Amino acid sequence: MARKRKRNSRALLTMAALAGFCLPAQAVIIGTCTIMVGASGTMTANPAISILSSKQAGGSSASATVVASSLLCSILNLLDCYSVSAPAPAAFSSAPSGGGTNVTFASVFRLDGSGVDINGSVPQRVTNGTHALQVDLTATKSSGIFPAGSYQGTVTVRCE
Repeated sequence: MARKRKRNSRALLTMAALAGFCLPAQAVIIGTCTIMVGASGTMTANPAISILSSKQAGGSSASATVVASSLLCSILNLLDCYSVSAPAPAAFSSAPSGGGTNVTFASVFRLDGSGVDINGSVPQRVTNGTHALQVDLTATKSSGIFPAGSYQGTVTVRCE
């Protein structure tokens, strides 16, 4: 009797393994959030050369388009299935020697042409659809001035 059980368990194991190779994989996409990067921003210095910001005179905001689409949001009539944020970087992507020391960063963003600045690290809920996004970055040097040269800061836009 013990021998018969071994054969049955081997046969079941073999059938289960074969069934695993023959069945198609199942997947369900509940939603997507796509971010399309637009124009890069431009940071300019304040008169004291201690702040670099896209909000300074002569600066410009970076732009992106966020397209949120969620079947569950549509079916359940939920309005807040995705959140967008644009937290400030910890450092410049590139800077001249000494340009990145004693620097703090702050970012803000605006959705859909709103003039209201939202702290970059605070997620903002979005509805299904297309949303225009403007992002500003400010770098403040706590001591001294920014040395001459080329600076680059990268803000990562998130949709979660």
